[in-house]
Amino acid sequence: MEFTWDIFTVIGTIAFAISGAIVAMEEDYDVFGIYILGMITAFGGGAIRNLLIGVPVSALWEQGDFFQIALLSITATILFPHNMLKHWPVWGNFFDAIGLSAFAVQGALYAVGMNHPISAVIVAAVLTGSGGGLVRDLLAGRKPALLHNEIYGLWAALAGLLIGLSITTAPVELIILFIAITVLRVLSYKLKWKLPKRELHQ
Repeated sequence: MEFTWDIFTVIGTIAFAISGAIVAMEEDYDVFGIYILGMITAFGGGAIRNLLIGVPVSALWEQGDFFQIALLSITATILFPHNMLKHWPVWGNFFDAIGLSAFAVQGALYAVGMNHPISAVIVAAVLTGSGGGLVRDLLAGRKPALLHNEIYGLWAALAGLLIGLSITTAPVELIILFIAITVLRVLSYKLKWKLPKRELHQ
């Protein structure tokens, strides 16, 4: 499971680092700001998760390899911005979906490994999967995707539920779950699936 966990961490780190860097460039951040927002997007969800499920904050600084992966991903985005931006309307939400599903699975596995109850597993999946994007959108002055009309955090919660109930445990099952959550997120964006809303009228 440790190997599977690392795979999902790498996938999520690359996807969210690129996502954060692109959003920073769209908002006209300078180079330093691009790196900061990219790193916050890549690691923000994990940091929030760690705080809530009892993992020492210092654990974040023990991910040296993942920091390097994020930095390389952001650097590639800065060096080849036109290639990225040209395809961003198509690939932007795909990267976000990949990051969401990869980190949701990783966060759920983390909580299961610490023998937390299923409620904590679901919370860990949602916060790890969407926390980085939430912080990114808030810092960029955008409506957070987690709270947006299209279904977002629910897919992360579904991943946490399936892993917490031990329905998906084998590496192959986890990879299938990752693909399924990615596809569902993309479909919910493309087809504009929405959850019911409750509005207050004056």
